[in-house]
Amino acid sequence: MKCSAKIFFVTMFLAAVGASPLLAQEEADDNARINSNLGVVINQPLGSTSNIIKGGWGIDTGVGYNFNRRSAIIPEFMWNRVYADADLLQPLLVAVAQGAGGLKGTTDLLVLSGNYRFELRGKLLGAYLIAGGGWYHLSSNLSQTVTSGTSTTCTPVWLWWGFTCSSGVVTSNQTLAQSSRSAWGANLGAGFTTRVGEAPYRLYYEARYHYVPGTHINAEFVQVTIGIRY
Repeated sequence: MKCSAKIFFVTMFLAAVGASPLLAQEEADDNARINSNLGVVINQPLGSTSNIIKGGWGIDTGVGYNFNRRSAIIPEFMWNRVYADADLLQPLLVAVAQGAGGLKGTTDLLVLSGNYRFELRGKLLGAYLIAGGGWYHLSSNLSQTVTSGTSTTCTPVWLWWGFTCSSGVVTSNQTLAQSSRSAWGANLGAGFTTRVGEAPYRLYYEARYHYVPGTHINAEFVQVTIGIRY
């Protein structure tokens, strides 16, 4: 994780701890054993991943168990679609017949994860940290079939879209329009909540860092979520 991301999460944690004396005690009906959430996701790639794909959007939902007011475990499912345009796909464009334009690409990210949440929650406001890990599946699709040539330098763009390389060169005569891969990954984030309507319903605003290691290329991104939970 980059230094700026570390600073962000440390700041969020210190803010949560500092805010705890200001959070008033909530009434008893805000102590449900079951928790649930549904949110809209905006995805922003980080590091070298941002040179391959742009941001995207999706949904995140989960149902879990509250051990007490501060500790909970939450199994979650997330779907997110990210995009790449001709500028990011330029290395592949030369392999399309006669360098035809209009090449586009999308990657669908499916995540099943188990997460632990530590929360400081009052009557109106709350703050929390969340972390976990799980199974990440990436399915990538190009708008046109691409066939690799010979003596093409291997770059992360080729690897992301499913091509293989050997000795720093893309394996020749590969024809692909779709590829997929799966890996175990991890996440770490922080957020805050605001009370809406009757307890225990709350709006939540969350930023979470995801890291997915790969044999040839890793995926890093920040997921920003706005949703409703109880």
